[in-house]
Amino acid sequence: MFQKFFYHLLKLIGWDFVGELPKQPQYVIIVAPHTSNWDFIIGLIARNALGEQIYFLGKHQLFIPPWGWFFRAFGGAPVDRNKCNNLVEGATLLFKNNPNFKLALTPEGTRGKVSRWKTGFYHIANQAKVPIVTVGFDFSLKKVIIADGISPSGNIETDMEKILHFHRSIKGFHPKEIPDFKT
Repeated sequence: MFQKFFYHLLKLIGWDFVGELPKQPQYVIIVAPHTSNWDFIIGLIARNALGEQIYFLGKHQLFIPPWGWFFRAFGGAPVDRNKCNNLVEGATLLFKNNPNFKLALTPEGTRGKVSRWKTGFYHIANQAKVPIVTVGFDFSLKKVIIADGISPSGNIETDMEKILHFHRSIKGFHPKEIPDFKT
């Protein structure tokens, strides 16, 4: 019933899906471009419409009272971006300990303009040996676009070109350029 409610809500606000999530029990989802707070709202509605338990990481300021309980209830975990906290190793351990773990991240790490994407998602997927699923919320088409997952080859330059190519076709709420990959 919960899933049907969110599916109908997504349709009611004029959105639809293109593509499907993989059948594998574990993967890393990256969502880009991240340009608006609406990304989070559309993402929660879409996740619940798909009926998948997908966890996410968010800036630690989201998890303080009075709203912290809300973000945790929907699968969030706080990250203090000002500290080096072995995030890759911690997330890899989550995959190891939960055979159905799925993690969604925004590789930009912010809604603002960036000159370089963070690559933690790639290292998490590579170390956990899970695919990377590229997703975009195209506000011009009102579509949640889900591409086929890619298995990290270990050659980050080649894999990132495929990932960036997909995300350059997505129109975020606010137009934003996807930067070239830099090591």
